[in-house]
Amino acid sequence: PGPVPPQHSLPHSTPTIKMAAISAVAPVLNKAPVVSTGKAANTNSMMVWQPHGNKFFETFSFLPPLSDQEVARQVQYLLNNGWTPCIEFESASKAYADTHGWCGMDMSVAAGYYDNRYWVMWKLPMYGCTNPDEVLQEIRACTSAFPECFIRVAGFDNIKQVQCSSFLAHRPTGDRTFAPVNGRQVGTQQGGGGGGGGW
Repeated sequence: PGPVPPQHSLPHSTPTIKMAAISAVAPVLNKAPVVSTGKAANTNSMMVWQPHGNKFFETFSFLPPLSDQEVARQVQYLLNNGWTPCIEFESASKAYADTHGWCGMDMSVAAGYYDNRYWVMWKLPMYGCTNPDEVLQEIRACTSAFPECFIRVAGFDNIKQVQCSSFLAHRPTGDRTFAPVNGRQVGTQQGGGGGGGGW
């Protein structure tokens, strides 16, 4: 007889997989109870934004006018992020762009699209600014010089070379292109929100 081939055996630590374990159906777990405020079922709580005669700009423009203290807090947020405050202004006829200039595209819903959205800069960006009061002083000076213009504060990142934040700080005194607070939405429920002149 010839030589006997060597016997190969698997190590004792190798686990054995049974096909029944693979094909077993996972147990059905009880669903967690759904927590609801009940408002989803209440159609009176669902409102629709009023798109006509209701122009708004940048962040917070849907709120009543911000106080100096509230503006200062927003400026402090810019400074805390290392962004440079910059004040811009524009007349009512040019501030609101819905055709976006030469391109002709309807990009009015794209907040980050800036063709034809550049406003006139008030002085230079406030490089090195560390105090919100300095920005408030410049907003007051800009408002005094151009009371019938829109004024906004932007925050620029000098590393990324982009605008990171912007909010409206002043509307023209005679501007009526926006609805009062209680007229900014339509539906079965009106009112609420108070006044404050609206922005």
